[in-house]
Amino acid sequence: MYRPLHEGWTLSGAGHHDIPATVPGCVHTDLLAAGLIDDPYLDDNENRLAWIGRAEWSYRTAFTWRPDGSDRTDLVCEGLDTVATVLLNGVEVAATANMHRSYRFAVRDLLRDGENTLEVRFGSPYRYAEQRRAELGERPGAYAEPYPFIRKMACNFGWDWGPTLVTSGIWRSIGLHSWSEARLAEVRPLVRADGVDVHVRVERAGDAPVTVSADVAGVGAEVKLDRGQSEGVLRLDVPGAELWWPLGYGAQPLYPLTVTAGTDRWRREIGFRTVELDEDAFRLIVNGRPVFVRGFNWIPDDCFPARVTPERLAERFGQAVDAGANALRVWGGGVYESEDFYDLADRHGLLIWQDFPFACAAYPEEEPFRSEVEAEARQNVARLSAHPSLVLWCGNNENIEGHQHWDWQEPLGGRSWGAGFYYDLLPGVVAGLDPTRPYWPGSPYSGAPDRDVRDPATGTIHIWTVWGSRDYTHYADYTPRFVAEFGYQGPPSHATLRASVSDEPLTPDSPGVLHHQKAVDGNARLLTGLGEHLPQPETFDDWHYYTQLNQARAVAFGVERFRSLMPYCMGTVVWQLNDCWPVTSWAAVDGAGRRKPLWYGLRRAYADRLVTRRDDEIVLVNDTDEEWAGTLRLARRDLSGRVLSGRDEQVAVPARATLGIPVRETPDDPAAELLSAELGERRGLFFFAEDPAVAYPPAEFTATVEPVGGDPENGGLEVTVTATTILRELAIFPDRLDPAATVDDQLVTLLPGESVTFRVTGARDLDPAALTAYPVLRCVNEVRP
Repeated sequence: MYRPLHEGWTLSGAGHHDIPATVPGCVHTDLLAAGLIDDPYLDDNENRLAWIGRAEWSYRTAFTWRPDGSDRTDLVCEGLDTVATVLLNGVEVAATANMHRSYRFAVRDLLRDGENTLEVRFGSPYRYAEQRRAELGERPGAYAEPYPFIRKMACNFGWDWGPTLVTSGIWRSIGLHSWSEARLAEVRPLVRADGVDVHVRVERAGDAPVTVSADVAGVGAEVKLDRGQSEGVLRLDVPGAELWWPLGYGAQPLYPLTVTAGTDRWRREIGFRTVELDEDAFRLIVNGRPVFVRGFNWIPDDCFPARVTPERLAERFGQAVDAGANALRVWGGGVYESEDFYDLADRHGLLIWQDFPFACAAYPEEEPFRSEVEAEARQNVARLSAHPSLVLWCGNNENIEGHQHWDWQEPLGGRSWGAGFYYDLLPGVVAGLDPTRPYWPGSPYSGAPDRDVRDPATGTIHIWTVWGSRDYTHYADYTPRFVAEFGYQGPPSHATLRASVSDEPLTPDSPGVLHHQKAVDGNARLLTGLGEHLPQPETFDDWHYYTQLNQARAVAFGVERFRSLMPYCMGTVVWQLNDCWPVTSWAAVDGAGRRKPLWYGLRRAYADRLVTRRDDEIVLVNDTDEEWAGTLRLARRDLSGRVLSGRDEQVAVPARATLGIPVRETPDDPAAELLSAELGERRGLFFFAEDPAVAYPPAEFTATVEPVGGDPENGGLEVTVTATTILRELAIFPDRLDPAATVDDQLVTLLPGESVTFRVTGARDLDPAALTAYPVLRCVNEVRP
């Protein structure tokens, strides 16, 4: 029997006493709820909260306990962040220093019949990390923070998209587990296409034999563990099982697997599938079929992870799926995510690439870290083994690249940097506990320690020359096998920025806006990145629209380039899906959960079927199981939409393949013409000149606003725009009128005579005139009031 201990907690420390506390939670959120600190996400309040991570804190509660006849009672701590001492009735139970582990302590002899007290004291994460650094020697990293010296979420210490908010607290469930005879200490279902081998480890309260049984899909097995035995394997063959497939390749049938040992019971849903990795090409193969990965990188969805609810995760997963993704990479500067996260991935068919939590630094391999890393790895590999969505373990993010290319070797002076983890310890843990899944030492990585990680011809690469120093058209200079990180910045939605910044007026360089830009020279790069693609903005509204639009174009350009190279290139994982707070960043969904224009651009770029242009070819991308055949209509048009020249070609694109069609049309006047390519319902429009050089006519259109079903509050509004002239990248930003308002589409280019209907939902009492006018309705060639 499990009893949560989540009630009655108080927090003390740094001169504060007995503050009501929420468990699970953290110090920051408790201080915020008590009105003792300002919202760390507002303006520059973050700068005044560094003292929290340098203070010591104590959580305390009292509870009543009565003997229940069980042989054993354990205190189960699912997540302690991070330097913790646990005391029960004043007696020290344990000291811990790893956010990435859970803990179980036998406490039956310490419990009293009646009232008991439980206290968890947290030492300063900074003090702990700085002491380990002094003992072991400095290690180079991307940021001047001691995160490599503590097993804690690295991005707590700040990142180029995140604030420095160094937390402490009971961040996952805590409670008492009473049991007798035996309990299932570990269950590892290692699936095959036709069954599952269930590896079990039991803990006993006595010496009596224990019978362990398992059943799935109507098939059962059992094994008897005699005295002295604690481990066993139950083989269940299910030859008629339906296979679990990634999204877009088939269904995701899940089968309840139940395992019992005595009175203890373990239950999870599993999926039958196989996964392989063609390492040289870095091609993921599921159930024998290569999968083109259309993915997003995932970071913690809040700086305070206990605030991330199952409902919030479900919303993010819906946004990923609706954007056309079939994969998420859990990035190494965060955490091993919750069961809710992986359950959602199983149900949606999203493939999970799981980094071990190491990122952008040299990590010490000495004790106490080696033992901690092994313990957390063993625990989490076993914990997540039931999930069919998990298809890859990866040793780290960018640390091998750092050792090769970031001038680490001289400051390291021969000290350890993590190689023993990535090449020895972690692959050994995965091979020993979960050989059904591939392991990859790091990303980027080219398949062997002596190969250059930046070689695009093998393994994975990260492309940060774009954004870092080059125009986004530089993506076209790459011919990679798999791109695991690439991206471009843009500001959050207007409503998100307005809610987090109190500057009056808002400007690109006002203090609050700048504070919510963590990248070095980030805002300058936003302007530089407009290059010849878009006009230089004159107002804040223009800056916001153009930089968001440029972000969408840049990342979509990269995605389309790499998808056009299929099957040579077999994956794009965009940096990044989500944000942990309101910030100008690379995310497609901002820190308040609002979809940025990038999200809409990626939905087109990640569509199952795509018409794109690569160099002198129109490339048709067919990422479905059916042939894509029909008449491809190519037309050179003027800006009125009139066809100047063109041709029709009969085409047939095989399943999961691409087809290139040479472009023979050349413009007479690049500033006044465009190329259209249409196959069925898919169309691509390709301009011969960049927008500032195009001779656009001033935008003219008609617009109507009608309630859906006569009920604008519940059904929303339909905004129909009909183009009189060409309308380039038409978008509606209804959150400027109501922060709750959303729109179903953005960035639509219309030729004269064409119409589009946008559906606006979530809003109340929107003014139709404002909804169809600047600065809510935008297009590149708009007419200003």
